[in-house]
Amino acid sequence: MQEYITVTGIILKQSPVGEYDRHISLLTKERGKISAFARGARRPGNKLAAATNPFSFGVFKLYEGKNSYTIADAEIQKYFEELRTDYVGACYGMYFAEVTDYYTRENNDEREMLKLLYQSLRALCAESLPNPLVKCVFECKAIAVNGEFPGVPKDRELEQGTVYALQYIAASPVEKLYTFTVSDSVLAQLQQVADNYMKKFVGREFKSLEVLQTLC
Repeated sequence: MQEYITVTGIILKQSPVGEYDRHISLLTKERGKISAFARGARRPGNKLAAATNPFSFGVFKLYEGKNSYTIADAEIQKYFEELRTDYVGACYGMYFAEVTDYYTRENNDEREMLKLLYQSLRALCAESLPNPLVKCVFECKAIAVNGEFPGVPKDRELEQGTVYALQYIAASPVEKLYTFTVSDSVLAQLQQVADNYMKKFVGREFKSLEVLQTLC
């Protein structure tokens, strides 16, 4: 009898396999980032078709093979439908998912990155928050969650609002990150700091960011 495991997580990316299947990357609360196959997910009307799209968050029932997992069932709690009709917002979301995919590993405790991605996708859906600010907050907090955030830069003059925002991002729980807005001048400084820190501590190109830069 097949034994199943149940995990809570979010789809980071998916790619086609064969004629009808999908291969997905799933960030989970219980097992970090895992790879899994969704058999028949590309067949019209298949129950896993929507559940295996990027950003789908919920509970997944899997069975474990020698080299990967297979999704048997899924109960999706949030699809982030707003991003499916907002191309620019979806590009931001794909960038967040790509950065998360870069940082996370299997069997690591990735709960903070899972929460960060979830809350950041929610923030993208909030009309009161500008996407560029959400991007700055996500980038700085991702670096902080992974133990690399160096604090407020000392080699440039920053507005007090920028200093406060950086300190708040680094110190606040993920659930309380997206509770502020900033002036245009503070946002411009935050963007410069976040860009510099991503180049310094991540140092790689992301395809979704290249697409995003052509749109904004």
